[in-house]
Amino acid sequence: MKIAAVQMNLAWEDRAANFDRARLFSEAAAAEGAEFIVLPEMFATGFSMNPGATAEDPDGLTPTFLRTLARDLGVTVLGGYVQRAEDGKGANTALAVGPDGEILAAYIKTHLIGILGEDTAHVAGEGPVTFPLGGGMATSFICYDLRFPELFRLVAEDHHLICVMASWPAARQAHWDLLLQARAIENQVFVLGVNRVGHGGGLEFLGGSAIIDPLGRTLVHGQDIEGLVMADIDFHLVDTVRADLPFLGDRRF
Repeated sequence: MKIAAVQMNLAWEDRAANFDRARLFSEAAAAEGAEFIVLPEMFATGFSMNPGATAEDPDGLTPTFLRTLARDLGVTVLGGYVQRAEDGKGANTALAVGPDGEILAAYIKTHLIGILGEDTAHVAGEGPVTFPLGGGMATSFICYDLRFPELFRLVAEDHHLICVMASWPAARQAHWDLLLQARAIENQVFVLGVNRVGHGGGLEFLGGSAIIDPLGRTLVHGQDIEGLVMADIDFHLVDTVRADLPFLGDRRF
């Protein structure tokens, strides 16, 4: 199947502008045959730690946009938004929507990055949420989760694709590139990482969105410019790699 990451320059706390940009790129991806389209973390608002501006109900503007987009294009869409939580906080969420517009999964970010104040603005999730995709199984983690390999191990054995949506700052870009590849190699799984570009909240973002195969080979890399990052993948490769190199079965802990 063909999958696409939308490497966007996000307008700060401007849903309308970001919806327009996301639709433009998603329509282009669908026109090129993409069956699965992934948008960045908090794509509708940027990585703002202001739940008063970002938080929405499950039937709010961003979930409604994602459901409409998936239905209009007849594809599966994965996008990030902030779900309203208790005590004025938000929940940084990855929402997967099927081609019929029905919600497949809603994952809340497990690890919150303290040095950027996320732990004071958001509540943490409880672990992976999975969904069916193209005859296989997929899941999504969010940005800072990438630094915690034990989270990925929870889904390693029965998944074919792990997505990581992010607003990963340029200051640590080298870590993003290396960790995406490491997560693919150690879990013998396809990894799709989608990061934003541009500036927001006093931070610079350099993209680096990538699709990596179960052997750690980078199939496509988005560099630091806005655009689509697309590749054809075959989930059977996951099974083949694991049969030829049964490393996961040798784990002791």
